[in-house]
Order: sequence, then C-alpha cells, then structure tokens
Amino acid sequence: MTTAPVDRPPSPSTFTSESASARGQRLPGRSDRPGRGRGPGRRPPWQLLGWSLVALILYVVVSGVQVTYAAGLVQNRPAQAIVVLGSAEYDGLPSPDLAARLSHALSLWQRHVAPVIVTCGGKQPGDVYTEAAAGANYLADRGVPQADLMRVTNGRDTWESLTAVASVLEARGITRVLLVSDPFHDERIRLMAGDLDLRPEVSPTHTSPIRGSHVVPYYLKETAEVALGRIIGFRHLSELTHG
Repeated sequence: MTTAPVDRPPSPSTFTSESASARGQRLPGRSDRPGRGRGPGRRPPWQLLGWSLVALILYVVVSGVQVTYAAGLVQNRPAQAIVVLGSAEYDGLPSPDLAARLSHALSLWQRHVAPVIVTCGGKQPGDVYTEAAAGANYLADRGVPQADLMRVTNGRDTWESLTAVASVLEARGITRVLLVSDPFHDERIRLMAGDLDLRPEVSPTHTSPIRGSHVVPYYLKETAEVALGRIIGFRHLSELTHG
C-alpha cells in the first residue's frame, strides 16, 4: 500500500528570510553585532580634539582671571612675618622695583602688622650682593633693627626662594606670613607658599615702576606659569626652568 506524501510546513527560518527579502531588509549578521563600527554614541577624533582645545583655552582664561583678581587683593591682617620677594639689585642697591616692595614692607612693619621682615633672594653670577642682603641693608638704613630682620639668601627663582624661607620659618614655628611683591605676582606666590605649608596672605606694593602697558607681559607670564604650575607642580616647573 503506497503512502501519500505529506506536505510539511516551511521552517520558521524560511518565513523570516522571505519576509525580510520582501521588505528589502537585511538579516542580522556579523556586521550588525552590537559594539562594531563607530555607532551613534562615539564622536570622531577631530571633535574630541576640538573640545579638548576649548577646555584648555577656558582653563588658561580662568587662570588669567585669578591672577588679575589676586592682584587687587590687599590683606594687611596681622601675621607672624612679612616676606619680601626679591628682585634685581645693582651692586648692593635695590632696583626701583625691589625698593618699592621694601618700602611697602617697611610701612607694614611700622604699623605693627608683623614683628619680623624676611628678605629673600640669591644672586646672579658675578654679583657681590644677594637680593636678600641688599633688601635687608635697605631696611636697616631706614630704622629696622637687625633683630627684626631675617635674610634668606638661597634661591635662583621664586620657588627656590620661598622653599628656603619656609624651611627657616618652620624652624621658628612661623606659618602665618604676609607676602609682599608686585600685584601681578600675588597669585603665584600665594599658591607656592600654600604648597610649602605656609598660611599666606598677600599685600602688594602699589608704587612699583612696572605699570601701564609695560605690565601686560608680566600678567601674561604669570597666567602661563600659574596655569602650568597647577598641573605639573611649581617645583617641577622650577626644575624645568633651570634644566
């Protein structure tokens, strides 16, 4: 007896293939697996580079604003010591810029803002006097007793000078200091002193000969050094400067 052939229903894969073909769609394959290709959530490299550049510019601009803001601060609150940042001296005589800083420190001392004035700064090759010695002699000639003066003669730059000052003051238990320099210098020296575990405030001189358009390059330099110093550290920045 012959058995009649039985019609078998088409497999589900056949329906899927035919229906997809009828609609002009492509079946999922290896190229459609999640995570392959760029995908809608990934940005092209040039776009990431552009946003990074924008972030860098904003960071530098913010640093410049902070430098400018700090230049306007006057914090003449009582401290344990006044620290005068060094500047050029000529055969033992302070340059006009250094003299302006020293005169301001003298005024603060005369008002009993702090009992001690610290002068700091080394000397350039060929110099006889250090910036610290020239500054201390200037103040002594104007009535500050030697007992109220401290000379810290080490340091080729601001970081090295403040490092030496912090070491000397730490041995005497002094942490609250009033930093005297030019206004454009204030943000950087404040950050440096904080890194050295001092408790700094700033009181800039307002009689510096560096003024008008001549001050612009100094603000640009300070902005760059503040921005870079906060990223790599002021100690490393000093080391890079001196090789």
